[in-house]
Amino acid sequence: MKPAQEIALWADRLRHLSAMGLRFSKDPYDRQNYDKIQEISREMMSLAAAENLGDIEPLNRSLMRRPTPFATGDAAIIDDHGRILLIRRADNGKWAMPGGALEVGETPAEGVLREALEETGVHCEIVALAGLHDSRRVGAETPNHLYMIMFLCRPLSGQELNTQPATPDEILERRWFAQNELPPDVDPGHVTRIPEAYRVWQSDARTAYDV
Repeated sequence: MKPAQEIALWADRLRHLSAMGLRFSKDPYDRQNYDKIQEISREMMSLAAAENLGDIEPLNRSLMRRPTPFATGDAAIIDDHGRILLIRRADNGKWAMPGGALEVGETPAEGVLREALEETGVHCEIVALAGLHDSRRVGAETPNHLYMIMFLCRPLSGQELNTQPATPDEILERRWFAQNELPPDVDPGHVTRIPEAYRVWQSDARTAYDV
């Protein structure tokens, strides 16, 4: 990656973080700091594009401060026995596929593998892109508009599952479930998507996703 591209990427990361902060923070001190981060981001973008800072300023309201729908990724981790690995969330006590918000600078596949490892401790590999869903149409209980990218994943061999996660404030437990023995309290946003993951897993047409 060229130096200018690296600067632009860091600037976009700062833009993303500060835009999210300005979208949700109510604290005036925090908002003031997020405004300063926005200024730094614009200066970096100006440097990377070799443009005058004044040419970047008009983007402040139309682009810099406008958070787009969140892009999230979920890992449908299914082993050779047809079991799926789910985590029980601490915020609502329901079972769900591991996943979370994707970060600027990583591909969707990289983000899903990162989230899977963070939430389950299991190293996986991507098998296929299993679905791209709109949170408003799959019953997800969230106030934010999400684009939910689901990957079918395969656990790498030789790993033991620690059912007690290291982050009990986020995840209460994690467990393997057979397709016909899923828990009754599955998160609403995952109820229709887990069967879709199994459909892809059972399909002979699936191909590996280029990470």
